[in-house]
Parts: sequence; C-alpha cells; structure tokens
Amino acid sequence: MKFERKYIITGAICLLAVAAVLIKYWALLTNPWTRNGQVQASVIEIAPRVSGPVVVLAVRDNQFVRAGDLLFEIDPRTYQAGLNQARAQLDQTGDNVQALTKQVDSARAGVDVARASIQQARSAIAQVDAGIIKYKAEYERQQELLPKRATSQKAVERAQATYTVALEEKKAAEAALVQSEANLVKAQAALAESQAKLGALGDANAQIRMAQAAVNQAELNLEFTQVRAPASGYVTNLRLSIGSHVVANQPALALVDASRYWVDGFFRENVIADMKPGDRAVVTLMTYPDRPIEGVVDSIGWGIYQQDGSTAGNLLPKISPTFEWIRLAQRIPVRIRLVDVPENIHLRIGTTCSVLVRTGSAAGQQDGPRASQTQ
Repeated sequence: MKFERKYIITGAICLLAVAAVLIKYWALLTNPWTRNGQVQASVIEIAPRVSGPVVVLAVRDNQFVRAGDLLFEIDPRTYQAGLNQARAQLDQTGDNVQALTKQVDSARAGVDVARASIQQARSAIAQVDAGIIKYKAEYERQQELLPKRATSQKAVERAQATYTVALEEKKAAEAALVQSEANLVKAQAALAESQAKLGALGDANAQIRMAQAAVNQAELNLEFTQVRAPASGYVTNLRLSIGSHVVANQPALALVDASRYWVDGFFRENVIADMKPGDRAVVTLMTYPDRPIEGVVDSIGWGIYQQDGSTAGNLLPKISPTFEWIRLAQRIPVRIRLVDVPENIHLRIGTTCSVLVRTGSAAGQQDGPRASQTQ
C-alpha cells in the first residue's frame, strides 16, 4: 500500500511538473519574450551654422540642459564686423537710391521742359503762319495796285521783303520744333535710364532689399555664434573645449533628446505572427531588474539586413554555411513605446533589457491565448 502511494505521489509530482512546463511554454508562445532588448533615443547632432573658435563653453559632459540653453559660443567679433559692414552698405545704398531719385526728378523736369518747348515752337509756327497769310495778302494787293499807279515800286518791294522774312521765320520755327521734339526724345530716354537705375520706389527697391537682406543674413550669422539646445536632453561624449575650432554644418557635440526614449526588442521571427501595434508590453531593464516598465508595441520592423549574397572581397557572393536540419530564426526589431517611466529610473542609450509582449491586448483585438506558428 505504501509502495503504491509512493508511485502515485511521484506520478502526481511529474504530472504537475509537466503541466507547469506546458503552461510556461504556452505562455511564452502567447506572450513572446526576449532578453535581446536595447534602450534607444533620438540623438541630436549639434552642428553650428557658422565657423570659428569656441570662446564660451557653457556645458560639461553628461549635463542635462533644457531647450534654449546655451551650449557654446563662437567668437562673435568677425560676425559683428560683418554686421557693421552690412549696415554701412545699407546706409550707402540708401544714399545712392536717394541720389538716383533726384536724378529721376531732374530727368522728369527735363521732359516737361522739352514738352513746353514743343508747345512754344508750335505756337510760334502758328503766329508765323498767321503773319505769312497777312503779308502775302498785302504783297499781292501791292502788286495789283502798281499797274494802276496807286502805289509805288518801293512799297511793293517792301511788302515782298516782309513776306519773304515771314517765310524764313516759319522755316526757323519749324526747325525749332524739330529740335524741341528731338530734345523731348532725349529727355524721355534719360528719364527711362534714370528710372531703370533707380528701380522701384521705397521698400520695394531692389537695391534696398538686397542691402537689407545682407544685413539680415549678418544678424543671423551673429546670432548663430551662440549655439543653443534645440530640445531638452543630455550632453554626452563632450570633446569640445575653449579654443576648439568648429566648422559650419559639421557636428560638434551630441545631445540625447530626453523626450524621445524607446526600446527596441529583437524577437525571433517565429513569435511575431500575432504581434500587433498597440499590444501591451513589459520592459525590464538590467539596470533596474525589480522595477518593470509598462510599454506599448509601437511598430514592427519590415526588414533586416541579409548577409547571404553580399559581395565578398573578391567580388564573389558571400554565403554563410548552415545546417540542413536546423533553421535558425532571424531576429526582427520591434519598437516599444514606453508609457510611464518612473522618475527614479534613468534611461541610457544602449543599455539592455528584456521585453515581454502580451499579444491580443491591443484595442479592438480579442483577448485570449493565440499560439504562434513555429517551424
């Protein structure tokens, strides 16, 4: 009897152990888990917009800074001189534009004078024409009276001379009109040239706008000598020092964005079939093993680098040897968005963690175990 009881107890213990193993295996299939996880964050490469030596270094390595805080300052003297020069050029351009404006006014006055001269020449021609008609009639009348001895030869000659002088005066008046018209054309050309040199008036003038743009650029360059943090985060791996020469658009230091942390969990390809964005996740940092962090599956990677088929040193394809009876599952990156990180937990890029995903927990999905297909 005791012998049978011993076997029964042993069998029950074995069944319980097998059941525990099956339950654990089922849980692992239902809730994929990996120890291959890493903390990631957005790393902002701080690059100055202008070049020059660093004269002020306002941060130290691994310091926390807030958005807008000064990181370092480049020697501003060169850019202050450039700003002064641009402002002086703007003033000189304003004087030049004012002078050109006066030239336009003078040319416009010249056009008015030429037009007045034309009107005067036309009036003179009209007066001469009226005199010609009068003097011609008098000359013809004297010619008719001479045979009748009602006038003298001298009177006829005097009337003829007066008529001839009037004809000459008309020629002179017509020549004056032609000259006045030529002067008008010349004055209009001078006005057009002056207006072209001046351009638009006021703030729309191209020369003024160009000089003002140079001032604005010089002001920006001077402002760019102070490099400030674009976001709140941590300065890390600082190598700058006072006197270091930084180059425009070349990264000078790194800033870890404190608001953009996430976890990349690398899961085997045979456990991600039921994983969906929105599924709940539990992240356990190796730094804080007793304080798990809640997370949510944000996205699942759509590809990984394929080593087989890559070109080797001799330009032949490189193929890794594999066992025919073993298929190694690839690791697919799954991005985990951290929901609520306690204040006493400090996240650091590259630190490792384990990630557990509760499949079927996303909004709109049915709860319950769903085993992944394995091959």
